[in-house]
Amino acid sequence: MTEIRTPRLLLRRWNDDDLVPLSEINADPEVMRWIGDGSVRDLDETAGDIERWEEEWDDEGFGLFAVELLASGELIGAVGLTVPDALPEFAHEVEITWRLGRSFWGQGYASEAAHATLEFALQDRGLDRVIAINRAGNDESENVIRKLGMELDRNATHPVHGHLLQVHTIDLTEYDA
Repeated sequence: MTEIRTPRLLLRRWNDDDLVPLSEINADPEVMRWIGDGSVRDLDETAGDIERWEEEWDDEGFGLFAVELLASGELIGAVGLTVPDALPEFAHEVEITWRLGRSFWGQGYASEAAHATLEFALQDRGLDRVIAINRAGNDESENVIRKLGMELDRNATHPVHGHLLQVHTIDLTEYDA
């Protein structure tokens, strides 16, 4: 079982107890406004997300981690790696992504979990390059991307929703653990 511990967080695979807390996070319009078309997700859609992430773990050897606070065991969101199949232009890449409950924003948790995930990607999984796709205007995620040391590579347009995307990259030679 793949687990990563940081000073405050446990990144781990998903279990049945995670469905309800993640569905509560996914039901918050402020959390979801930058994801896909900005729609909230219900319990069934959230279950499908978790199932898809677990399948990616089995197929690719990476996926999105469930992120919990070490101090309380509370699920605060998801951070991890995925192949962005919904964006055909990037389907050959591996993307780092995160989604935390709003009450956990502004406390450094996204950066802490993303740093651990990037190290996992480049050192443990042997990936040569990782991208981050950020919707233009999402300054909070842009801040996390900068903290990871990722550089803007190019802009793109979402093929379905039409919004501007910023694609950032980092490769093994640029990574400073």
